[in-house]
Amino acid sequence: MAQRTSAITSRIIGITDRLRPQRHASVDIDGLTKELLRHYPDGDTELVKRAHAYAAEAHGTQRRVSGEPYITHPAAVAMLVAELGMDSATVAAALLHDVPEDTERTTEDVRRDFGEEIGRLVDGVTKLSRLSGQSRDEHQAENIRKMLLAMADDLRVVIVKLCDRLHNMRTLAPLPPEKQRRIARQTMDIYAPLAHRLGIWQIKWELEDLAFKYLEPEHYKEIAEQLAARRQVRERYINETMKTLASELDKAGVRAELSGRAKHLWSIAQKMERKGVSFEEVYDVLAIRVIVQDVPGCYAALGIVHTLWPPIPGQFDDYIAVPKANMYRSLHTAVMGPGGQPVEIQVRTADMHALAEYGIAAHWRYKEGGKSDRDYESKLAWVRQLLEWQHDVTDAQEFVESLKVDVFQDEVFVFTPKGEVKALPAASTPIDFAYRIHTDVGHRTIGAKVNGRIVPLDHRLQSGDIVEIVTSKAARGPSRDWLTMVRTPGAREKIRQWFKRAQREENVTHGKELLDRELKRIAQRSLGDISDEDLRRVTEELNLHDVDTLFASLGYGALTGPQVVMRLGIVDDTQLAIPEVAPPLPPTSRGGVRVKGVGDLLIRFGVCCNPVPGEAIVGYITRGRGVTVHRADCSNVKGTADRERLVEVEWERSAARTYPVAIRIEGWDREGFLRDVAGVISENQVNLLALSAQANPDKTATVNATLQVTSVEQLSRVLAKLEGIRDVYSVHRDGR
Repeated sequence: MAQRTSAITSRIIGITDRLRPQRHASVDIDGLTKELLRHYPDGDTELVKRAHAYAAEAHGTQRRVSGEPYITHPAAVAMLVAELGMDSATVAAALLHDVPEDTERTTEDVRRDFGEEIGRLVDGVTKLSRLSGQSRDEHQAENIRKMLLAMADDLRVVIVKLCDRLHNMRTLAPLPPEKQRRIARQTMDIYAPLAHRLGIWQIKWELEDLAFKYLEPEHYKEIAEQLAARRQVRERYINETMKTLASELDKAGVRAELSGRAKHLWSIAQKMERKGVSFEEVYDVLAIRVIVQDVPGCYAALGIVHTLWPPIPGQFDDYIAVPKANMYRSLHTAVMGPGGQPVEIQVRTADMHALAEYGIAAHWRYKEGGKSDRDYESKLAWVRQLLEWQHDVTDAQEFVESLKVDVFQDEVFVFTPKGEVKALPAASTPIDFAYRIHTDVGHRTIGAKVNGRIVPLDHRLQSGDIVEIVTSKAARGPSRDWLTMVRTPGAREKIRQWFKRAQREENVTHGKELLDRELKRIAQRSLGDISDEDLRRVTEELNLHDVDTLFASLGYGALTGPQVVMRLGIVDDTQLAIPEVAPPLPPTSRGGVRVKGVGDLLIRFGVCCNPVPGEAIVGYITRGRGVTVHRADCSNVKGTADRERLVEVEWERSAARTYPVAIRIEGWDREGFLRDVAGVISENQVNLLALSAQANPDKTATVNATLQVTSVEQLSRVLAKLEGIRDVYSVHRDGR
């Protein structure tokens, strides 16, 4: 560690209340301009004063539900905007944001009197008029969509809107309880996550706590009281711990400022629920924040912390090396502090701290001054991605619901093979990752590796995974199954668009794949084994235009695979009326099969192919043992030289029997795999005669089972259900 070069300038800041005093009084215009000048010494105070006078005149005698003059609200919003360090135009727009919505003056009036820039900002914040027949939820969704689209054009729109929502939440008490809850729910679902996504911690935590207060008042009160009851003891402990740490930092020559930080109430409630612990077990209710001069100082301070107190395993996060998607950077660690009490400690630079508190707003001045700020553009990358697919979503409510998943839910951070970080919603799959890289990469995906190991495409990604997408120029595009695998609305919409463009061609391709899979599954043949003549015959029987129409009908679900297979003559097209449950057929019984033109003969079934009712069959006369029944395509029958010993046989329509069928299931090995297979078989009311499993060296598993089925259709249904089990990639009949 470097030698000490100057004395430490350590400032111990007392722990403050979590919620700021509620501001109900009118904001003084001189105080507002003073706040603007604090951030912008050359700020246009005359513009702000003119906007205040204009808004006050427009709102006139209007009052809020609380009885206060209406102008107190836009003035308070403007003060919040100024405190975030926004420019004169944004502060003026905040003062004017309710004029077109609540007064006789229009957006065009504002644009004419204050110019295009301010007019555009005010229009972006202004709510749409509610259309006739439009529900409240639809109206709110349209307004959120309008705001986000305006935000993509000019970020300042959402800054004003967040400040508007914060002041409304601070002054929510006079409203009826039902309206309080509705506004609080929207705040928790949309506005607090939006503040988080933009990195504006100051607004995020207060919106969450205020929404928590109205959504779960009893729980809120309980945690607030517990926090207050133990505050003095915790503050004393934190202050003593900070003195110890400050002294060690001083000795090492690390210049730092230390402060105590109280965890906000909603965060405490979430941790209690997520970890199933009591309030007393949440060890980071109070924490220490260490502000140092530079990045090397961050790691130096971290080393001192870990030298003083042992770190708690699994509680260290390096958001400097790997920043969060909102560009948040800091070191987080938890240690067993003095007296064996756990303490959370955050270490960051002053710039990182400003970014953590003010988020995207902290970047605005760089952009406004014309300076290059790559972080600013990085922070808006997700907005660009949002715009890529939103134009294809016509329903605003669907757009907002998708937004909650793609933008606002918990995230995982994964790496490309080159080390680039990609943020995705929790539970995302390699397909989501592929489409996040590029649409063409998604369309050409044929496989994926995570941390060097091949994984199925529905594998759930975890933070820290290194993801490699395997593509092929010969790939025919996405699979319809991917629609059930993907997590991100962007990926889902790109897949849908691909199918819309492909339409008939894709349905034909999909239909061929379905039929090929069904043939292999229940008849052990492939589509290539079927003649064009047979396909044309089935097409005519079904009154379809041509063979491609047959495949397309399969592709979009108008026909099922078993229906076509039965008509192809591979199996008998007569559906047997046989009970679902029946005793097994003894190998020497002649029940269930009738030999044409022959008297009473013993009947047994070939163990090589295990024919099932509904399949085409043939009899083979064996010396002294009657007739052995085989599937018509059995290789043993096809290979016999003695064709004279073959006889025609048929299934008896009234035989109440079940028949053994061997199947093989292959998938990725995991805990519970065999249990899931057995469960699906049981749920489909199929008797299980035998079951065995084998784990393979390549992390796959093979399950062999013998089922009792009554028909080909029942067999097809069970095999389809088995294919739907997680991690299964192949299900087929096991026989020759």
